[in-house]
Amino acid sequence: MGTFIGSLDQGTSSTRFMIIDHDGRIVGAAQREHEQILPQSGWVEHDAEQIWQRVQEVIAEALEKARIKGADLTAIGITNQRESTVAWDISTGHSLGNVIVWQDVRTADFLATLGNEEKQLIRHRTGLQIAPYFSASKMHWMLENNSILRDSISTGNARIGTIDSWLLWKLTGVLATDVTNASRTMLMNLETLQWDPDLLSIFGISLDLLPEIRSSSEVFGMTVKSGPFAAEIPVAAILGDQQAAMVGQVCFNRGDSKTTYGTGNFALLNTGNEIVRSTHGLLTTVLYKFGDGPVQYALEGSVAVTGSAIQWLRDQLGIISHASQIQDLAASVESTDGVYFVPAFSGLFAPHWRSDARGTIVGLTRASTKAHLARAALEAICYQTREIIDAMVAESGVALTDMRVDGGITANELCMQMQSDIMGIIITRPVIGETTALGAAYAAGLAVGFWSGTDELRAKWQSSRQWQPQSSQHSREKGFVSWKKAIERSLGWVE
Repeated sequence: MGTFIGSLDQGTSSTRFMIIDHDGRIVGAAQREHEQILPQSGWVEHDAEQIWQRVQEVIAEALEKARIKGADLTAIGITNQRESTVAWDISTGHSLGNVIVWQDVRTADFLATLGNEEKQLIRHRTGLQIAPYFSASKMHWMLENNSILRDSISTGNARIGTIDSWLLWKLTGVLATDVTNASRTMLMNLETLQWDPDLLSIFGISLDLLPEIRSSSEVFGMTVKSGPFAAEIPVAAILGDQQAAMVGQVCFNRGDSKTTYGTGNFALLNTGNEIVRSTHGLLTTVLYKFGDGPVQYALEGSVAVTGSAIQWLRDQLGIISHASQIQDLAASVESTDGVYFVPAFSGLFAPHWRSDARGTIVGLTRASTKAHLARAALEAICYQTREIIDAMVAESGVALTDMRVDGGITANELCMQMQSDIMGIIITRPVIGETTALGAAYAAGLAVGFWSGTDELRAKWQSSRQWQPQSSQHSREKGFVSWKKAIERSLGWVE
């Protein structure tokens, strides 16, 4: 048995591979971005072959940095951008067109054609809102519009799934996914944890195109020797990225919660073995299932655009040349001077679920500068997070006094202080901020006995920084009222 666990974290904007020792320390890591393909308004795609190339590159680089070989790894976990959908041909090994990314809204018109009974059935069986965010309508679009995919289906060689299933197949030749990713497709029944025939029928998807659904923590298969590890290593965990972050934050108990700041923002609340059906615009989702153990569920609030708003300031407007520059630029002014930025580039997710919303900047004057816009972008991250946490508190009846956070933006100390001020609660960041990759490693280690159980993992969690609110309740509520007015403008745009 090796002495390390590998974690492959395939995200929306980049792919990373991390190598973790028994104490949960990172001993080697590499990360590379991939291209964001934007064919037309509201469409977001990735090149699956480029993602696979990045996977191979970061594995090689991380192993070299750690000065180990693939054979030194006890097991590997996979975590991935959820809902993003890819089709491939098992005879050629190649993808059949670009990945349709979770942010993509091209299927909104199709979803609007569904009847009320169909929508009610989908919501009840999946716990999800009717939105182009999820995989099923993306799969339907591919089947209707991708002639190369249809040709592959006619030969029996086509397969379709979320990114985890594509990567597992490339690494091992096994066609499978886990319950967390399957729960985000809009095709899995939350109670049976299997593909639902009625849902497959609604979206016109054949069962033989889909991977097998398994638990989140078990040996899925062995990596092939001809692959990037040059060794046979068990792939022993698959978790959607937000569920992986919950595991990395050791949120194993009912009532535990965290918020991950990435391309989008995602807050989850562990509801234990109970399926809590939301009436406040939240999602009911599978949190994890470890081996033969009972399934754990969660409530989730999702924000489509947070970190990607900073990328937009960098790539589309050129206000900054590196994402890290936004903190100093935003700190150069004391306030936004009345500027509010609603980055609804992919519509609005929880609690609004309006795919017709559009990005909006309000409150501009002749005195407005790029610094005000930068600060407004950080405020937008915090206000959107407050909206979903407020909904979560209303749903659960549990008032939050502190919130665990992780993800890239948590390195921005100004943003975290703003988050504390806007919500009026304590914000706590762990020592290891990349909890998504850590959670996949933990789940893989549990599957092969590398760690004894969740109690051992819980003992490893440590706080690196806390932020206390410095704002008054009056200023918090005044700002939030103005934010809601900006949201109304975003929802009221005219084509």
